[in-house]
Formats: sequence, C-alpha cells, structure tokens
Amino acid sequence: MAPTAIPLANTLLPGRLSGACLLSFGLLSPLAACADLIADSQLNLGLRNFYLDRDLRGDSSPTSRVGSWTQGFDLRFQSGYSEGPLQFGLDASAQYVYRLDGGGGRGPDTVIPYDDSRGEPLRDYGRAALTAKLRYGKTELTIGEHRPRLPVAFFDDSRQMVSTFHGFQISSQEIQGLSLTAGRFDRIASRESANHEKLYLFTRPNGPRHVSDGLNFAGASYELLPNLSASYFYGQLEDIYRQHYLGLSHKQSLAGGYQLKTDLRYYDNREDGDALYGDIDNRSYGLMGALSKNGHTLSLGLQRMLGDSGFPTLNGFTPQPWLVNWSALAFISPNEKSWQVRYDYDFSHMGVPGLQLAARYLRGSGIDRGNQLSDTSENERGLFLSYVVQSGPLRGLGFSWMNIHAQLKHGSDFEENRLITTYTWKFW
Repeated sequence: MAPTAIPLANTLLPGRLSGACLLSFGLLSPLAACADLIADSQLNLGLRNFYLDRDLRGDSSPTSRVGSWTQGFDLRFQSGYSEGPLQFGLDASAQYVYRLDGGGGRGPDTVIPYDDSRGEPLRDYGRAALTAKLRYGKTELTIGEHRPRLPVAFFDDSRQMVSTFHGFQISSQEIQGLSLTAGRFDRIASRESANHEKLYLFTRPNGPRHVSDGLNFAGASYELLPNLSASYFYGQLEDIYRQHYLGLSHKQSLAGGYQLKTDLRYYDNREDGDALYGDIDNRSYGLMGALSKNGHTLSLGLQRMLGDSGFPTLNGFTPQPWLVNWSALAFISPNEKSWQVRYDYDFSHMGVPGLQLAARYLRGSGIDRGNQLSDTSENERGLFLSYVVQSGPLRGLGFSWMNIHAQLKHGSDFEENRLITTYTWKFW
C-alpha cells in the first residue's frame, strides 16, 4: 500500500498564532545574512526506531494485543541570534513517522493515529512548525512551537513523535538565581496526532472533549541556597481548571560519600470559569528521596491524591512527571495513595560507560470509585536497560529496552515491551 503522508505544509502554524509568526518571519528574513544568526545555528536530525507491544491480559477482544513498529524522523533547525541589543532568531522543526509493520487487526496503540473506518493505524503522519525568537539581555520571548518542561505544561517524548505546545512564552534570568517564566499556549499537537488541537481534558479514550481557549501560566524558580531551591507555578486552563504548584528541592552530601536528593511537590487543582468538566477537586502531595553512591541510587517515592477528582491531564494523556509517582498507570485517581521504590545503576563505575539499569515497583491503593463501589488498588513493575555507544563511528547510537507489568484490581492487567534505537545526526 502506498504511503498516505499528511502534508506538512498544512500543519506549520496553528490558529491565531499564524499571523504573529508570519509577521515575525517577515521581520527576521532581512536578518538572515547576519553572521551570528547563521554561525551559531544548529541543524540536527533525530532518528528513532520504536517498537511497542502491549498484551492486555484477560481481555478476549480481537484488539487485546496492540502495538506497532515505526521509524521516526525529527529534523530541528535552531538559529543563532542577530547582532545588537535586541536580537532575533528563528527555529524550525519537522517530524515524520512511518509505520514499518502491517498493523492490521490491532487497536489504537497510543503511538500513531488510528483510522476507525479502516480498523488499522495510519501508514504515516507528520507535522512541522516554526518558532520566532526575540532576546534582550537575559530575557527571551518565543512565539510558535514549544517543548516545555514546566510543572504546568510538559511535552511528551515517551512514544514516537514528540508532542508540542503552540503559543508564546517569556523567560527571564536577569536576577542571579531567579528564573521567571510566563506565557500562553492555545493549542497542542499530542504524541499520536498530526493536528494542532485546542486544549481539553483527557478523560478516557473517546471521552468528552470540551475545548478551552488556552492555557495561561506563570511561575518562578529561586535558588534559596546552593543546595536548596524552591518554585511556584500557576496555570489556568480557561473554563476548565486552575492549578497551583509548589516545589522544594534539596541536595545534601552525607558521610561516607553518599549524596541525598529530596523533592517535595504539591499541586492544588480547582475548576475555572464555566467549569466545562464540572467541579474539579484535587490536591496532590509528593515526596521523593534518592540516596546515591558510586553509581548506585536507591529512591523512595510517596504520593497522595486528595479530593473528589483525579489529577487533570491534557490531550493525549500528556504526562506530568512533576508528580513523583508518574508512570504508565500514573497513580492519579481520586483519593489514591501510592508509593514506589526504585533502584538505578550506572555501569560506568564498572568500566562500561553508557550502560544504565533501572528497576522500580509502584503500588497504589484506596482509589475511590464512588459511593456504590468498593475501593480498588493497582501496581506496576518496570525494568529499564539502556546503552549509548561512547566512541568510534557509531558514537551516540542508543539502544533501550523497557518492560512494564501492570496489575489492576478492577481493570485489565497488561504486559508491555518497548524497544527503542536512537541516533542524532548533527549536520553542523
């Protein structure tokens, strides 16, 4: 069957940002000849070969086993900045995914878009976008595509295509030790979508979609001491929820060469405006401690959800790794209390740099399913092994294997394997 690629040109600039980005592009074009704009630029092509297989145990449906084998391409151009006090730049990216296996007879796999009319995943899909940049001193304005790592918005690279947000963001580090961030995202392209959609809450597959006009956010991170930092962020998904985040991170050197890192994180989520999804009542507390020495790291995480609602997540089950127990099951159900124990080892301490191992176990209990239903529990075991070639002509080539086993008291258990090969080709 011939490929059915989605035209990238149709996905360059979403919604109301098109005019702003095109105007910025027009302003930037005369500056393209500036030496710093080109000399400091980078052009990289990320290659990712991704195999996923999920076996839904106890499910007798024809689609009880889902997955795919795909090849992904992530081309990114990052310009330098023009000369002068007020500096300009322009970034561009294009992502494309091609399915290598047949895929017939399998259901949606959370990797590539699924064609319900044909009963199979699409053969291929792609998207592209621009980001205009404006910098003055240590303050930067970006307009267009973003891959944020914020407590109120986080991009997803856990599958094949990377999810992206679209809007504008201002970041500033003018004051020593203080980082300020603010902005607005009005669209998202989730990991299994070629389209730039308005933001809405992920409830369940094919659940209700009440769209918001945008996510407004602002926050600050401050280094109180060399080993202690604090952060606060506020997010407003218009007419859906208001979110407050508080975080503390502390690092301490202990006797015997041990290092202790402690993270304390808190979220408060409430409905906003027209409350398109009804009342939202969720608070989460998380504590993560990690003790390290000579390549060994032992971590313990404790998390508690309080209130009548689960933790709100965005389109495509966008991840929230600022929750200390975020994982395949997420552990974000109403009233759920969860814990995890994790062990990591870096084999460079045994003379094998680039080889890393991680194993973890998580358990959640006390999940509130409503007045007429009994509470329930869930647990997840994960094993991760990765290796990156450190030298020679294949330097940077990465291999990873992930095995996840999940058990749910009320739901379908599953076993999942992911095999990933990555390489980044740096043109300059």
